[in-house]
Amino acid sequence: MPVSDNLSQARPTEAQEPARSADTSPPSRDSPNLELIRAAYQAFHRRDVEALLGVLAPDVRWVHPDGMSAYDLGGTKNGHAGVRNFLSRVPTVLNGMRLEPQEFVASGDRVVVFGVRHVTSVRGRTERLKFVHSWTLRDGKATVMEDIFDTVVFHRLIES
Repeated sequence: MPVSDNLSQARPTEAQEPARSADTSPPSRDSPNLELIRAAYQAFHRRDVEALLGVLAPDVRWVHPDGMSAYDLGGTKNGHAGVRNFLSRVPTVLNGMRLEPQEFVASGDRVVVFGVRHVTSVRGRTERLKFVHSWTLRDGKATVMEDIFDTVVFHRLIES
């Protein structure tokens, strides 16, 4: 499946509209690392792959739980090509997803984000699922993004 400049080729749903959360708040005096990670979520909300990749180092490690491997969404994807491949795979198992980052915690070269994602199955069922994203940064780019979530609940939604 060819990758477009959209993060999701799935049909838009109400649950995919950008969140009105800390991510869309007025500019603040955040650290450069926090600003970079907020920009990643803004790109994701816009489904702007190029803007998202602009935040990521060319050799980024994009890590998801091994428990998602049954859908070819688990494990570590490497580099921009790996991220593009991962993003192109998502619409084959989901009809939509909207991330709502709720809390950003920064320490040195790490930013941890606590939030919820509204995920819609291909059959139209939407669930609100918690996530934790752990970002590692170096030289103004994200070098690692690790997505931590309950894979059992996610599997149930995909299969519903």
